[in-house]
Amino acid sequence: MDSRNHSLADFFDVDADITGRAKMFGEYLKDIREKRHLQYRRISTDGSGPVMKVVDHYTGKIKEMVYLASNDYLNLTKHPRTIAAGRKALEKYGSGAGSVPLLGGTLDIHIELEKKIAKFKGCEDSIIYTSGFGSNCGSLLSILQEKDIAILDTYVHASIIDGCKSTNIRFFRHNDMNSLERVLQRVKDKYRTKLIAVDGVYSMDGDIAPLDRIAELAKTHGAYVMVDEAHATGVIGDTGRGTPQHHKIEGKVDIVAGTLSKALGGVGGFIAANSELVELLRYYSRPYIFSTAMTPQVAGSLLAAIDVIEEEPEHRERLWENIRYFKSNLTALGFDLGNSETAIFPIIIGNDLKVKEICRRLHELDIYANPVMYPAVPKRLSRIRMSLMSAHTKEHLDKALDALETAGREYGVI
Repeated sequence: MDSRNHSLADFFDVDADITGRAKMFGEYLKDIREKRHLQYRRISTDGSGPVMKVVDHYTGKIKEMVYLASNDYLNLTKHPRTIAAGRKALEKYGSGAGSVPLLGGTLDIHIELEKKIAKFKGCEDSIIYTSGFGSNCGSLLSILQEKDIAILDTYVHASIIDGCKSTNIRFFRHNDMNSLERVLQRVKDKYRTKLIAVDGVYSMDGDIAPLDRIAELAKTHGAYVMVDEAHATGVIGDTGRGTPQHHKIEGKVDIVAGTLSKALGGVGGFIAANSELVELLRYYSRPYIFSTAMTPQVAGSLLAAIDVIEEEPEHRERLWENIRYFKSNLTALGFDLGNSETAIFPIIIGNDLKVKEICRRLHELDIYANPVMYPAVPKRLSRIRMSLMSAHTKEHLDKALDALETAGREYGVI
């Protein structure tokens, strides 16, 4: 099989049973490996950081690479305070919660974390999950049904789309308020609940939702608003509180969702809202009800991470210095960055094969970046996705810029 003629989309539904499908996909992966186009699931031996030790897929040797694929924006996975707090919680509570939250798995440290998240996000209460995907998907599945409707930005995260499979869905064009208003007008008086759901910062494009204008339209048309703060928390807003703070509308968004695994440096997800809605989720959200509660170590580390964000603004300030430096230099080189405004940089190529070849070349030059191709994005928008950390130095970024210039010129992108 020639992988250049296929994409992951070709193996969603094939004329074969599960064993046959797996075999066909295996042949596809084998060809990708032989062409050195496989840049997924590279194995790290030392964890997230500005430079990471990676086991080379093809030689088996460990190489040091400038790591431009992490969502650990503030490097809190290895902050001394988060490590110490996690270790303290581990020693006090043990390695796990032992049960689901409703049946004995709720610890006082979980309650402390939920209260801290709610205060940080300007909401009455919050509920924590063991994954960000679970918090989005599980909350939406429990609150939206066949008489309701979800109104989604076309670029919204997959966890939100999957969470709306039991309700009606209408999409509006990405960050297009005229498109949103037209949808709201079409669904007027037709549904019990109208919920607009967007990402605060979009994970593939790095642009920011116009949440202030979305909230105004929602109020006018009697709709609720949910924002996924996965890539916004700790990164945007005057003190890192995210998109509502960025747009100065804190307290005016009905549901503030997010992950705990990106700038906060842990794992898990949350929903922050009014106390009545949060209590409803505790009894009807299946990923919460039927999953063992968050490990104590993670909860302890997350409590410390929020403290670091509030008390040590220098991490966010350094991140934004890096963002400005990297963006200005990439633009000067002639790369297409779309509408990126944050630490996420989509280098748009628009050709899947060139994306694979450039990522292969970057790997050879010790730069860790990820290819993003169809069906994750339209073919015309295939790209190399990079993201920055506060701990990246100018030397790290210059090495990446030099490698990008080399690869970009070799493949006629710049």
